[in-house]
Formats: sequence, structure tokens, C-alpha cells
Amino acid sequence: MRKPADDKQFSGNVVVEMLNPSNLFDLNIGWAMTSRQIVDNGDAWVGITAKPISVEALKNFDAERYGSLSFANPLPLSDPRNCQQVAADSSRTTENGLVWDIYSQVGAWLRSDAPTNPLAYGGEATLVDKAYGFGYSQTGGYLANYINGVQPHVVEQDGAPIYDGYIVGVAGGAFAGAYPMNQCESAPPAADPRRQFNDVGVPIIRMMSQSDYLFGIGSRRPDSDLPGDKYRHYEMAGAGHATPDELYFSAQPDDIIAAGRTVPPMNCNEGPRSRFPSSIFFNAALKNLDLWVREDIAPPSADPILVENGSPVLDQFGNVQGGLRSPFLDVPTSTWFGTATGASFCFIAGYERPFDEDTLNSLYPTHGSYVKAVKQNVRELESQRFLTKDDARSLHREAARAEIP
Repeated sequence: MRKPADDKQFSGNVVVEMLNPSNLFDLNIGWAMTSRQIVDNGDAWVGITAKPISVEALKNFDAERYGSLSFANPLPLSDPRNCQQVAADSSRTTENGLVWDIYSQVGAWLRSDAPTNPLAYGGEATLVDKAYGFGYSQTGGYLANYINGVQPHVVEQDGAPIYDGYIVGVAGGAFAGAYPMNQCESAPPAADPRRQFNDVGVPIIRMMSQSDYLFGIGSRRPDSDLPGDKYRHYEMAGAGHATPDELYFSAQPDDIIAAGRTVPPMNCNEGPRSRFPSSIFFNAALKNLDLWVREDIAPPSADPILVENGSPVLDQFGNVQGGLRSPFLDVPTSTWFGTATGASFCFIAGYERPFDEDTLNSLYPTHGSYVKAVKQNVRELESQRFLTKDDARSLHREAARAEIP
């Protein structure tokens, strides 16, 4: 958990993230993507371990501290309902499907007046006013299960949802769009309606990256401002799925090894993982989600990445057209790729190919012309609410420091 030290600085918002277990240990990717907006706004952030395999890593790292954690399967091994075959990252002695209850219980606890609630700040009542769900990649798919399969039962039982809105990160359609409800089931088929959101009752913002939007193209649907079906679909042009930030904000390499896990590579065959800052889009999404929930101010809509005959339409520099825009593509100095080759998750890491000197000189005769173009671009994106003010200023400062041309 991360929260303002002083309750007077607490906004009343808490972001509850299912931590990503794809590397077999917890990755706090939501915090990596939105920490700037969370801190600036005075929000709190809570991460929950979402899969037994990550609990195993925690116990390997510190058995005394984490020894009591458990996803124990309520079915004995002798029960015929406890299937004989489970996925390689699962076990018959544990049950992945317990995450749905955990996610509900954590959200309900944070909204309760329980004396153990850290967001009561020692008082008699919780200070939480709004709770937002967040999942990224695998846990973005978990959110599809939760939103469509669990939230309706919560509303039926309690009269209202626990979470006031959701950000579903880089998960949709055939790409991590939904998962088995328990480890003995199969995931819903790629075209199954349970992978889509309709009439959920609270706002949802889905974010796809350049690495996964084609695999997940089935997640596309029209944006909506209808009271029961508030929805935005964004595709982040230039952005990779597996970013360096998710590793910069994760456990230290020595701690990952102590947990019995392999340190994910920062480099792929083409070079370092793409440095494209997906966080600029997620910061704006979180701010816009809060405005949508609190003040009914709808987020802007954006065109999807342009696709013809199953392939992206590229500009003269090899960058995709359409999608969420940024100065990285509108005032370009590189070509941005969504996929790379190499170990681990390089196939969704992406990479950057900088322009040569002649190209840069032809585009930007002077350093000042480049900085001016970036400034105009970020001002426009900020005015449209695709960038926060802080990120727009940071991008302008970054351009001023860059040795371009």
C-alpha cells in the first residue's frame, strides 16, 4: 500500500491493482504506469497478489513474513472436481479462482469502517470515497472476468458495486481478454461476449498497446456515454506492452533471484526494450476516469490505430497512423515498433529505431524548431485531455534537453 502520510492530503481515491504474475512474481505495473498521477492527486494505491504462483515466490523470499499467505484449494486432492491437469504455473493444491473473492474483500475492507482499515487513518470511519480497479495484461484479463462475472453478483447482494470504475490495461479480445474462472475450466473462446464490456454500470477505460492491439482487435467497440454503459477504448500508438518501467518499479534483481525466479531481460535482440512512456497515457486515463465518476465529465474519444487488410497503415517514417497520439509520433525522431525478438516477453516489448542525422536535419533545421513543434503538440494534447498538465510540461522539458537535431 502507498498513501499520503497526512490524511488531510488524501483525495479519497484508492486504486486497487491486481499485481501482474506473468513473470511468476508480483509486478506492480499499475503503480509504474500511474504513480505520478496518484501522488499528484493525493490518491492511495493498494496492490494485491493475484495468483498462487506469486505467493510461492513471496514465501521463497521471506518464509517468516509471508508464510501465512495461502490460496489453498478448498477441494481435497481426492475430490473428482479437483481436476487432474492444471496449467504449468498452477497446482492442484491451490486454486487460482480464489482471486475473485480476494478482490471483492479487499475493496470492501478499504471502504469499510473496520478498525484495521489503514485508509481510516486511525479514525472511526474510512476516508475512501471512490475505489478504482486496475489490471494490466494478465490481470487486465482478470478484470474482464471480475467485471462481467463477479460484479453483477456484488451489485445484486449489496445494491452497489465495490469499484466505481476500472482501467483495463493491454488486455482485450484474443489477447489476454479473459481467463478461466477457476483452474479446471477453459478460458472463454476468443469471440465470446464475456471478453467484451457492455452495460457494466460503471465507467471502463480499456487501453491497448501497439504490441497487442491487432491480437486484441476483437475488443474494439464504439465508445459510449450512456449512463449504464460508459466506455472508452484507446490504442496507444508507439507504445510497447512489456515496458522498462514495469522492471524499474519491480523488485531488485537480487530479490527476484532470492524468490527463486528469473530476472526478466531489459534487452531484446534489437536492443533495449522500447523506452516509449506508456505512463503518459495511463496518467491521463486515471485522471479522466476520476472526472467521469465524480463529475460526469466524459473523457475524449480517440480513433483506433488505422488497420487495412489486417495490417497497420504506416506513415512515411514507418510509424502507425491513428490511435492515441503523442509527440513521439507526431514530432518524430524515431520509428517505434511494438514487437521484438528474444527471450521472455520480447515479442511484446517493442523497440525504437532512431532516425539518422540527415533525416533529423531535414525535419528540424534547428533545435528550436524541434522544441517549438513539441511544445505545440503537447499543448494541443493537454487541451484535449489526452495528457495531464504535468506530463505535457515534462515532455516539453525533455525536448528542450534533447540533442535534436
